[in-house]
Amino acid sequence: MQGFNPTITLNNGVEIPAVGLGVYRSSPEDTVEAVKAALVAGYRMIDTAAAYRNETEVGEAIRESDVARDDIFIQTKLWISDYSYDSAMHGFERSMKKLGFDQLDLYLLHQPAPAEFDRTVGAYKAAEKLMADGRIRAIGVSNFSPAHIERLMAETDIVPAANQVELHPFFTQKALIDFHKKHNILTQAWSPIGGVQRYWREDAKPEEDPLTHPAIAALAKKYSKSPAQIILRWHLELGISIIPKSVKTARIIENFDIFDFALTADEVASIDALDTGKRGGPDPEHSDRKAFPFVIED
Repeated sequence: MQGFNPTITLNNGVEIPAVGLGVYRSSPEDTVEAVKAALVAGYRMIDTAAAYRNETEVGEAIRESDVARDDIFIQTKLWISDYSYDSAMHGFERSMKKLGFDQLDLYLLHQPAPAEFDRTVGAYKAAEKLMADGRIRAIGVSNFSPAHIERLMAETDIVPAANQVELHPFFTQKALIDFHKKHNILTQAWSPIGGVQRYWREDAKPEEDPLTHPAIAALAKKYSKSPAQIILRWHLELGISIIPKSVKTARIIENFDIFDFALTADEVASIDALDTGKRGGPDPEHSDRKAFPFVIED
């Protein structure tokens, strides 16, 4: 099976698939089969991170697949314990050794670390050097606010190609999206179907979960799609890159089956209106080595 997967052109001309597989919270033993199932389904972008501790398994799955490495967009992230220029260089080599490849498609700084922004800048400058050397095709950030990005751009040379952030119908980040458009930065959504709303709250009421919200359910019925497919299609209508995660083959296939229908402008607006302005994940303003003290081992 192979599906259609449109691409989005980044600000340096590199093309990235609009839909990828996320492997956050995927155990090492589940990651290999999940990635292989995704590649069979038609996915051509895989998102991982040093902090996920499954880069080795992502690389293993890609080598075991029938899809050529050059046809797969691989992105990973540098963890805050490896910020500063020299530490970032070491962290990058560690990730590449685990992945088992010579070149990376997109490298992201995982958090902004505002209290240690000099280290953040140093790490980004290392990414710039690695890109200049041809080791990375594009560089970007994750969980950065407009203020963080402006501060970074003032001290570095390359505008981030992407910013991967929490974004779903209950947290639409419109101001951030507008900022990204102004600077030609791709918005990439983690937790695109609102999984972050459920990680720590199993008692969420239907109206507190995007997947069970009546407005989403009504659209799912209209289009004979699942609520998750409606939400993922909403992202695509907005030009947002998405990395839904799952280790279940049926769900992986379902999340990719979103290219045979489209939402109207009014329907997109109706989902926009579900925004609560409340973040489900950690606040990036408080992201630093004190808040996240774990380090990535060699």
